[in-house]
Amino acid sequence: MTVRVDPVGDALAAIARGEIVLMTSQAEGAHLGDLVMAAEATNAETTAFVLRHGSGMTTVDPTDARPGGVLRRAGRAEAGVDLVRLAGCAPTPVLSNVAMAPTEQVTPQSLQRFADRHGLVVVSIADLVRYRRRSEHLVDRVATARLPTRWGEFQCHSYQGVADDVTHLALVAGEVGAGHDVLVRVHSECLTGDVFSSVKCDCGPQLDESMRRIQAEGRGVIVYLRGHEGRGIGISHKLRAYELQDAGLDTVDANVELGLPVDRRDYGIGARILVDLGVSSLRLLTNNPDKYEGLDGFGLTITGRQALLVPVHPEAERYLATKRDRLGHDLPDELASDVDTTTEGMRR
Repeated sequence: MTVRVDPVGDALAAIARGEIVLMTSQAEGAHLGDLVMAAEATNAETTAFVLRHGSGMTTVDPTDARPGGVLRRAGRAEAGVDLVRLAGCAPTPVLSNVAMAPTEQVTPQSLQRFADRHGLVVVSIADLVRYRRRSEHLVDRVATARLPTRWGEFQCHSYQGVADDVTHLALVAGEVGAGHDVLVRVHSECLTGDVFSSVKCDCGPQLDESMRRIQAEGRGVIVYLRGHEGRGIGISHKLRAYELQDAGLDTVDANVELGLPVDRRDYGIGARILVDLGVSSLRLLTNNPDKYEGLDGFGLTITGRQALLVPVHPEAERYLATKRDRLGHDLPDELASDVDTTTEGMRR
């Protein structure tokens, strides 16, 4: 069973009238529900309702959401800001997780009963993405050139971000055709790993292996997302985090120690690039389940996933164990080293 959702236009009209709506989403199999309204419309009655039926009352500063909203990241802050903005209100929403009774779990059924009991309009984040993408876009394709590589030849397309002016790349091998069942790697920029062959992470080998597999298949796409350095914190912060990791912290705790988010990447731009290239369904090359989120709102269907396991350098073993144990990446229990760490081996 899924939650019955109303048209996005109905939710916007309700918010414009000063009402509360129920916003639903799904992440890693868990169903989530948020109460949303415009902060400027709060009064004693709506405040009491949110405090009674929510987990607390949070007013979201628009700067807490990514520029571009749900078209950049299909998150609750972005969705809340988009809903009140599109409703003609100031872009400052009130958000509160729906709080069920202690014996009741948040499920599609319980959210549906809650909405029906209180007469709330229901809107989904995926539908909000679809609503916006009908008339808006995130990137413009600006250049295309043939790119011969050691793995084979790609067509390289550059895309300019509309909201942030960042340039991203897409490498296309073969003909995408009708766009069905395309082998795809969405790769986050890693200057240290991709360019300087750092062995503190597996990014460079994953990019190489993706290029090799796509060329072996004769058809596929690599989307190279810039601005994702260090899971989105930037190269200087990443180097500071490296210092803390060398002092004993893992990659998660190092970011927290610096007052930075653990992972601030989003994949909305990557999804939009794939749509522009004509991809409709894909087999995703990744070990990271977070890359699934938000893709359905862009008309993309993930028909399968291929693990991207590469030889692990001893320097990277703790980093990958943290990915597996604290960030939910699909990696084996044993991360045995299987690389030639000699100087000659590293030159190959």
